[in-house]
Amino acid sequence: MYSTTDFRKGLKIEIDGEPYVIIEFQHVKPGKGGAFVRTKIKHMVTGRVLDPTFRSGDKVGKPDLESVEAQVLYADGEDYHFMNTATYDQIAMSVESLGDAVHFLKEQMTVDLLIYNGAPINIELPNFVELLVTQADPGLKGDTASGAQKPVTMETGLQVNVPLFINEGDILKIDTRSSSYSEKVNK
Repeated sequence: MYSTTDFRKGLKIEIDGEPYVIIEFQHVKPGKGGAFVRTKIKHMVTGRVLDPTFRSGDKVGKPDLESVEAQVLYADGEDYHFMNTATYDQIAMSVESLGDAVHFLKEQMTVDLLIYNGAPINIELPNFVELLVTQADPGLKGDTASGAQKPVTMETGLQVNVPLFINEGDILKIDTRSSSYSEKVNK
């Protein structure tokens, strides 16, 4: 069990038998009455966001979560298939349940799968991934003083704004948290 004093951003908790992750929290000590904690939590399966308030000292459950290292095997259009690197078991997750994470997944990549009560519910991506630029319009010569950017399409279908010197065939380091360009990788 977790107490309200254990709350921090990113903590995974269980309320009424459902897994949530804390997005924001704030301890409040009013002049009158007891202290309480305002939170914003996100359901780990449905993505629904709630704003419950807990009295100071309230307890919430620890979800039956297991993090498993897995390798992306392939996508068949409806599902992505992963292999548990420890047991070699194959696990399938639907494109809908993965959400925006599909824009960063490519074959042979290693990710952490979150398993809740024996079923995969989410994946944790690395902070940065390296993706190949498959489509890029040429930049305008001389337009560099303004820090101009152009949209490019990555090998996974992700669209990113990048500096004008990026061309097709370049490999870029992309931040998975913000879906933004980080740097060009020299290979």
